[in-house]
Amino acid sequence: MTVEILYFDGCPHHAALAPRIREIATAAGVEVDVGHKLVPDAEAAERERFLGSPTVRFDGADVEPGAGQRDDFGIKCRLYRTLDGLRGMPADAWIHAVIVRPRSGGAPG
Repeated sequence: MTVEILYFDGCPHHAALAPRIREIATAAGVEVDVGHKLVPDAEAAERERFLGSPTVRFDGADVEPGAGQRDDFGIKCRLYRTLDGLRGMPADAWIHAVIVRPRSGGAPG
């Protein structure tokens, strides 16, 4: 499973996100490869469909439910509406749900 963290320089949340994703994956017994992708400017933000930093994608799909319907792309800090309120990182439950979700062929991860 490929995990990509899209971010802009100076984002206060992206550095803490990769270890958190790995911790959730390890607890679920799934191996993940976490990559980082710098989004340097507004043009790149549009091209990447970047909803703000950090954006987390598993196998190319945003981890946030409903994010595919959004079009507010740009260089900005991203806040996630979670059950715990607004947060600078996606909810652990969203990450876990994507990690354990069956893939084509029926096998997880």
